[in-house]
Amino acid sequence: MSIVQPDKKIAICSDHAGFELKGVIESWLAERGLAFEDFGTHSSESCDYPDFAHPAAVAVESGRCYPGIAMCGSGNGIGITLNKHQGIRAALCWNVELASLARRHNNANVLVLPARFISAELALEIVETFLNTDFEGGRHERRVAKIPVDGIC
Repeated sequence: MSIVQPDKKIAICSDHAGFELKGVIESWLAERGLAFEDFGTHSSESCDYPDFAHPAAVAVESGRCYPGIAMCGSGNGIGITLNKHQGIRAALCWNVELASLARRHNNANVLVLPARFISAELALEIVETFLNTDFEGGRHERRVAKIPVDGIC
């Protein structure tokens, strides 16, 4: 079952290093009739990932978009930025198993991809797995509930 909600768009963003992969993913989403909102970047010119991660995170946090997909060269910078937002659980995934676990065990709401370290084909497999894997709840729900949302542990 897909986690994509029919009344929501998928938030998608990248920096220059993820720009090409973002285009591949957007084409894949469009071919499947999945709506998305592109928060940038819109070229391969050098840029700063926080400029695109913050607006995408706000869209997911507010419920305007769900889920999110983000990418930069390593995935680390954009993932760290996304996770500064209280309502974001961004997971850096470089294989299908990690994407499945991020959804099943962590209820991740943003998939982060390391654009310089995976092929476009693998990225699409990871995206498909992420979008089609449900949160298991149970013991995992208790753990996710312990992630502070107010910055206090």
